[in-house]
Amino acid sequence: MKYTVAIAAFALLAIAVNAAPPAGQQEAHVVRFDSDVQPESYKFAVETSDGKSHQEEGQLKHVGTDHEAIAVRGFYTYLGDDGQTYTINYVADENGYQPEGAHLPRAVQ
Repeated sequence: MKYTVAIAAFALLAIAVNAAPPAGQQEAHVVRFDSDVQPESYKFAVETSDGKSHQEEGQLKHVGTDHEAIAVRGFYTYLGDDGQTYTINYVADENGYQPEGAHLPRAVQ
């Protein structure tokens, strides 16, 4: 379970970074990539030449129990078609994926 989550995260990251750019856009290159994978946690940071960045860390919770789960926290930033920089902060845990961003709608309390 521990390594499966880390491998899945890196596989998705590799797919996203290596995806072909839409017609008329330059291909982006990775300008920084840092990672640290431990038996019960991981973290990574990646930046590309087109201004995108993504940082994430995950920690295995309740190790060795029936409730073993991973809690993930991170953010990603990208330049929108309108020229604005957008940032999404997120948590993903037993309560699901919880994104927050100034441009995202908020749930009514």
